[in-house]
Amino acid sequence: MNETKVALITGASRGLGAAIAFRLARAGYDIWANYLSNHEEAKKVKTEINRIGRKCTLLPFDVSDEKSVNSIMDPMLEKCVPDVLVNNAGYNKDSLMMWMTKQDFESVVSVNLLGFFLVTKAVLLGMMKRRSGRIINISSTAGQSGLPGQVNYSAAKAGLIGATKSLAAEVCKKGVVVNAIAPGFIETEMTANLPVDKILKSIPAGRFGSPDEVAAIVEFLCSDEASYIVGQVIPVNGGLYM
Repeated sequence: MNETKVALITGASRGLGAAIAFRLARAGYDIWANYLSNHEEAKKVKTEINRIGRKCTLLPFDVSDEKSVNSIMDPMLEKCVPDVLVNNAGYNKDSLMMWMTKQDFESVVSVNLLGFFLVTKAVLLGMMKRRSGRIINISSTAGQSGLPGQVNYSAAKAGLIGATKSLAAEVCKKGVVVNAIAPGFIETEMTANLPVDKILKSIPAGRFGSPDEVAAIVEFLCSDEASYIVGQVIPVNGGLYM
């Protein structure tokens, strides 16, 4: 067993993924930070994690491409199996379904759902053999309530909730605890161009959430205190969906 805890976070170069990486680094984890292609932002994340006092390994790969995942992950897993996996990598391409193309649908499902499958499958056996591990999947309020213009994104995030529950039932007795978090509107690049004034009217809390408010739940779900929370979806949405 590793003396130093390791957390693998997908989509960690910015936004919610970066906030989760910083939060877990401050909690004592070394970070494996996956990202697709934004090398400059990834380097900034690594610099900040080093400043916190933890190690950060940058892992550039496409979570939806099996060869890409395995070519990077296989050599890493020969040395160490992460204690925590946060499936955060996400992608949206919104439009009404009448105008949505097959490519729009497949690309969003591939990143948000197939990406979960490929990365989780890579680390799962090692966690089960060790009989410990935490897997936290970042879903969305869109996967619980549905949102117009997001048939592809809602389908992927709803699928991630179902996968979370099924996997949790499969592996809990092997010491691997699986849960999901469903953020609502969080202040990130994904929400930067939305009609804020209109959206705020539907949120009882009257504001967007911060990335660190989601990251705090991730940290809690990684802790010993959360060991009896299994297969659940924790909403962080300001009351948008109850």
